[in-house]
Amino acid sequence: MAVPVYRFVGDQVLVIGLGKSGLSAAAALRAGGAHVRVWDDNPSVRETAAKNGLDLIAENARVMDGVRAIVWSPGVPHTWPQSHPLAAQARTANIPLICDVDLLLQSQPDADVVAITGTNGKSTTTALTAHLFRHAGRRTAVGGNLGTPALDLETLGLGGTYVLELSSYQLELVPHLACETAILLNITPDHLERHGGMDGYIAAKKRIFAHQRHPRTAVVGIDDSACLEIYETLRRDGIHRAIPISSTRPAPGGVYVEDGWLINAIEASPARIIDLREVPRLPGAHNWQNAAAAAAAALSHGISGADIASGLKTFAGLPHRQEVVAVVDGVTFVNDSKATNADATEKAMRCYDPIYWIAGGRAKAGGIAALAPLFPRVRHAFLIGEAADDFADTLEGHVPLTLYEDLETAIEDAGEMALKEKLPGATVLLSPACASFDMFKSFEQRGDIFRAEVNALWPPATVRTGEGRR
Repeated sequence: MAVPVYRFVGDQVLVIGLGKSGLSAAAALRAGGAHVRVWDDNPSVRETAAKNGLDLIAENARVMDGVRAIVWSPGVPHTWPQSHPLAAQARTANIPLICDVDLLLQSQPDADVVAITGTNGKSTTTALTAHLFRHAGRRTAVGGNLGTPALDLETLGLGGTYVLELSSYQLELVPHLACETAILLNITPDHLERHGGMDGYIAAKKRIFAHQRHPRTAVVGIDDSACLEIYETLRRDGIHRAIPISSTRPAPGGVYVEDGWLINAIEASPARIIDLREVPRLPGAHNWQNAAAAAAAALSHGISGADIASGLKTFAGLPHRQEVVAVVDGVTFVNDSKATNADATEKAMRCYDPIYWIAGGRAKAGGIAALAPLFPRVRHAFLIGEAADDFADTLEGHVPLTLYEDLETAIEDAGEMALKEKLPGATVLLSPACASFDMFKSFEQRGDIFRAEVNALWPPATVRTGEGRR
């Protein structure tokens, strides 16, 4: 249940967008005594809101008169690809747009904040960071773009730490973000239509460092050129305590991975923390970057290397991100539904060989051409969704493939083929390289269906030999 927000007692506040975070914000504001009016571009959502007692914004009214604040759901475009009419009115009236995360930060100024962003890996890093803090006995709440809406998190106050995943959309709507530790993992092209191009996307990501509290710890991945440039700028500015992280090379003054070992070189001679090859829930170099980032955050908050090592060993992993669903007769079924672009899928594909690859959905810019060096690992591609035909054109002549109208049949055929061929290391990998919205409500629903279907076709108590069911 949303924690009341008392900052706007007696004031008019608009809430635009009625997904999870919008509804949570509306409830928190009403509980705190604000006069709340709401809007969603979807007529059926507006109808449901009205039936549930929410006051709708009257169409063609002088909407901004007397409005103190506008809580804008990050999923609703406001500038690109075109200006939303209500956002344009807000800018004319000089009313800033904020989101639920900003309301949380205004309501909890005494709590510490660790904020995490990046194109890929931010959810795993957020969950892992929170796990390390809790493992070390810190009072911690985790949310934001990951799972629980910000205003549904528990009240922490002094001595507590919020660990928040922040998307580029959210970072444009959090003017009161003032975190002790800000983490930027990586930047590759994504959501460019929402930011007017790559420059706008990078600018949104950089906002995570804009208003940090002393000592302004900035943890930055240096394995891509955009982030390396940002790190060098922060290192030179004399304001931030810039900590580099890398999964591919030594990072003096930071945390990095060398020969599989997680190394702490922040303040002294490099010291080993743990051999990450012994942490099965964090496979691959991309997860090693996530581990380096989480370790850097923990170290900057006084958590010891020994506590970090034991915490990493007990991390359970993140649903829908290289989640091992089952191992059947030597075939591993992996749910990587959260891989919604080619860059994320590339990270997973590097961990497995041979791959029975389930891919497709609503494609992102660039498709899967960048994955060509990994095509030799793919034994067969099982393609679904709007992108199936385009993906087939890219794979033609390189990878055997089949197109499907539904995910369930693709899962069954992929599993039966892998079980029949009995190749060492065989992995049925759902890593779509696509958004989910052509066929599913979310990547979570897509991954849940994969998990349920695998367990239904090959129940844990049943030994399968690979014979077809049909």
